[in-house]
Amino acid sequence: MALSAQWDELFAGAPPRSGGQEPSAAGMRLASANGKSADGKGVGGAPDVQFSKSPWSSAGKVAGELRTGTAGALADLDSASEGVTAGTEGFGATAALEEIRTTWKDRLGAVRDECGRLDGVLKSVGKEFGEVDVKVGNDMKAVAPAEPKGR
Repeated sequence: MALSAQWDELFAGAPPRSGGQEPSAAGMRLASANGKSADGKGVGGAPDVQFSKSPWSSAGKVAGELRTGTAGALADLDSASEGVTAGTEGFGATAALEEIRTTWKDRLGAVRDECGRLDGVLKSVGKEFGEVDVKVGNDMKAVAPAEPKGR
C-alpha cells in the first residue's frame, strides 16, 4: 500500500476540521517546512502546527505560584487554629473544628504537592519541546535538497 493511500485510509474516519473542512493527507505539512517539493515547486503554505515554549513555561510558573500560595495558606491555617482547643476539651464543636481543620490541611497539602510537581513537569515539557523543535528543524535542513544555483 502506498504511503499516501495509508494516510487517506487513516484520515477517512477522522472528524471534520473546524469550519467544516474535511481532513486531507494532501493538505498536511510540517511546521516550519519550506513548502517546496524536490523539484522546487511550491506545495505548501503556512505551517499547520507551530510550537511555542511560552505557554508551557507560563503554566509552570503559575503552578509554582499556586504552590507558594497554598503553602502560605497552610501556615495561616496552623497559626489561626493555635490555642483553639485549649480549655474547650469535651465540647462537640471543638472536635468538629479539629476534624475540619485536619481535612483542610490534607487537601491543601495535596494541592501544594501537586502544584510543585506540575511546576517542574510543565517547565520541563516546554524545554523539551523547544529542543525537539530545533532538532527537527536542523534534521529537515540536513535532508532538504540543495537549491539549484542561479535561482
